[in-house]
Amino acid sequence: MGSVTTPKSSPDSTASGTEVVDRLGLLVDAEIDDVPAAEPTRVGSRRALAYLGVCLILIGLNLRTVFSSFSAVLPEVTADAGLPGWAVVVLTTVPVTLLGVFAPLAPVLARRFGAERVLLGAMAVLTAGLLLRPLDAGDAGHLPALLAGTAACGAAISLCNVLLPGLVKRDFPHRLGLMGGLYTTAICASAALGAGFTYPVFSATGDWTAALRFWALPAGVVLLLFLPLAIRQRHGRHQAAHGGVNVWRSAVAWQVTMFMVLQAMMSFSVFAWLAPILRERGVDGGTAGVIVSVSILLQMLGSLFAPALATRFRDQRAINTVVALMTGGGFALSIFGPLELIWVWTGLLGLGQGSLTAVALTMIMVRTRDGHTAAHLSGMMQGVGYGVGSTGTLMVGQLHQATGSFAAAGVLFLVVGSLAAVFGYRAGRNRFIGG
Repeated sequence: MGSVTTPKSSPDSTASGTEVVDRLGLLVDAEIDDVPAAEPTRVGSRRALAYLGVCLILIGLNLRTVFSSFSAVLPEVTADAGLPGWAVVVLTTVPVTLLGVFAPLAPVLARRFGAERVLLGAMAVLTAGLLLRPLDAGDAGHLPALLAGTAACGAAISLCNVLLPGLVKRDFPHRLGLMGGLYTTAICASAALGAGFTYPVFSATGDWTAALRFWALPAGVVLLLFLPLAIRQRHGRHQAAHGGVNVWRSAVAWQVTMFMVLQAMMSFSVFAWLAPILRERGVDGGTAGVIVSVSILLQMLGSLFAPALATRFRDQRAINTVVALMTGGGFALSIFGPLELIWVWTGLLGLGQGSLTAVALTMIMVRTRDGHTAAHLSGMMQGVGYGVGSTGTLMVGQLHQATGSFAAAGVLFLVVGSLAAVFGYRAGRNRFIGG
């Protein structure tokens, strides 16, 4: 049976939900500079196309569990494995740093091997990393495996972060609103699942290694599901087109990127440290996991409405400023505010962070005039944003290690939130990269 050709989106498609998803910046095509253009994934029928869609969404559902699962049992891992303070800081920082380090490699690898096969390889590395993390290396203890497994997971997720949105956009232009919504929901749900279910698995087994190893199961299942589709793809020779706007020399691009850096500092600190913050304040492990999960689910609500609201106006200065201050304030109140209102503080944090992430990514589309510039800005934002943004988790860990509490981190994120408001205000002005 012949392969199904996915229809190209019409120019008028940007007037509906498709535009909202595109403007969110999560569906920028990393292969847009390929010459000749990358072909859609070859499938044999519409049923096979639906199967491909399910696989891509399930891949997205595995891209944040590595961050939130580790923080959910961090006290148990630290106590049982005897981790020194520096190791805890490294383990919470390295995967985020690698999101930025490996991002530029994804289009290069896709050009050489094909995006589907690179995604397959990344899922294999992610599964292996999740299995490796909890291993005991005998006399050396758990630390070598924790470091190696965590690094492998960060590198794999980086490749998926860059390539997966392009596949969703390339293969489902006729269902971009639906698929984009499912993809972005899967990303948020992944973090919520890791936060909410890791501690219950630990409670049921009494073993933190089993709780961490559990997340290799869904990753391995998706790997097997995606395997037959990926290995049968034929890939021709592609080269990278050059020219266009140099985003690295644009003041507007740097303002948008710094906005992304500051939101990433807060976003990944939530994944890494919110559960330990709550537990240090006296919340039990199970309840802390639920609170973090609900906060992350509220991020989904913020990310749903914020881009549509932001794009209703000619500039985004007001919304960028408000959501940045909401996020920094919610983080600080989660540390300093009365514990009886912890659901309120973490709810404010969740709504603010989801909105902040969404509007930061929205800047990719509203500050650029064409898809090529948008893709280059996205690459710049991911490389610098995640690479420098990982200093947030690093600083929280170092401040906690130096002071013995998270109070200094609360002050830090009041400062970070304020700086995000400043850069968000400047990035929100109605200007375009390249004039």
